[in-house]
Amino acid sequence: MPFYLEIIICVSLLIGGVFLLVGSYGLVRLPDLYMRLHSPTKASTLGITGVLLASMIFQSHLKGFLSIQELLITLFLLITAPVAANMIAKTALHQRTQPVEKTKNPELIDIVRDRESPKQSQHEE
Repeated sequence: MPFYLEIIICVSLLIGGVFLLVGSYGLVRLPDLYMRLHSPTKASTLGITGVLLASMIFQSHLKGFLSIQELLITLFLLITAPVAANMIAKTALHQRTQPVEKTKNPELIDIVRDRESPKQSQHEE
């Protein structure tokens, strides 16, 4: 394996590992559910992308052609992680999970929770 590929793979693994470490640390340290959603969706998604990118480069070199399995996994994660975080946040909102006291504009939580969907307001007109 050429030295430049080893360097690229190592750098990609290190960057991915750092993002995963930061995401895991944030998941443990952040005080409430709403803040904890940022760690796994942002930092960990970037971390997994770095690790899968390194795997894609390595496998492509070994096989002699482009390995797209890792690319498909990365695309799937980049699409599903924000959607899952949004669903978790909506569930917490409707379960009336309270944020920490330091949260700015807590009155907006009640406004968002009690608003009608656009489909309901169109039917009433």
